[in-house]
Amino acid sequence: MAGAAPPPYIPLPTFSFSSSHSNKLKLTRANSYLALSPAMAPSFGRSISFPLSPARASRPRAAAYHVRSVSLPCRSHPLLAHLCTHIAAVRSWVAAPASPSTGLAHLDALHAALGELLLLPEARAALHHGSATAACLLDGFLLLADAHGAFQETVVELRAHAAEAQAALRRRDDARLASAVRSLRRAEKELARLAASVRSAAKFPTPSASSSAAEVEVSGALAESLAAAACASAAVFSAVESVSSTATTAMASKKTMTSSFMSLVKSSTKPASDEEKEVAALEKLDEVEACVAEMENGSDKVFRSILHTRVALLNIQTQTCC
Repeated sequence: MAGAAPPPYIPLPTFSFSSSHSNKLKLTRANSYLALSPAMAPSFGRSISFPLSPARASRPRAAAYHVRSVSLPCRSHPLLAHLCTHIAAVRSWVAAPASPSTGLAHLDALHAALGELLLLPEARAALHHGSATAACLLDGFLLLADAHGAFQETVVELRAHAAEAQAALRRRDDARLASAVRSLRRAEKELARLAASVRSAAKFPTPSASSSAAEVEVSGALAESLAAAACASAAVFSAVESVSSTATTAMASKKTMTSSFMSLVKSSTKPASDEEKEVAALEKLDEVEACVAEMENGSDKVFRSILHTRVALLNIQTQTCC
């Protein structure tokens, strides 16, 4: 086999392109890109991404995530939503206080909803030992309890002074009437003082940064309920003071009163007779008695509900400390 001839050499085919043919290929490829439809152009543009530096890319992305987290729906507990409904009702009444008894009814319903919320584990976690919310609520409800206790005593005194003024008007006893009016004025000043002091309970504690989202939400609702209760209590006290003040002003307009009370009367174009003034004063005193009777029925319930709320807060603090 040494004399066998090697296999024949078969050359591979070669392809050569001229410069003109290469230019044609380039033009054809460029025209295919330019022939894209307008509908495909935006998608083609969005598919291209340009890398940014870390300093430029981190801030917008973090801000976008923050905005999306705020817009997420909040899954609140039904009792928390129930409490917020009563807070809104109390705020609505404070904006236009029609009747003091209605305000007391709203306060009683608010404290009942608050007592139900304090039974939740989220509320107990939000009121952990040493939190600013728990301290503020304890101090606030203590102030409310003291104010409503003093309000009950003032209402009882107001009813007695109104009855004394009615008896003095019917008997036309000027000295007795003057003494009753002075007592009513002192009770009105006490109501004004209570209204001013109870407004200081409307403080909003700042939840701690380590609290969870649920705890922050519950803490905010508890603080808001305290503020709403304080504003409504002040409105109730001021409304009762206004009713009593109208009656004492009507009694001060009688001609048979002493000169110190005559100075309170404003001049009118057509002065009324003593009988008309007496009837008007008696009607105002009847309104005072009716208002006081409503306050006696509702203030005791509110006072007890405030005490129950504060006892529940103290129990939570005791269980947390153990």
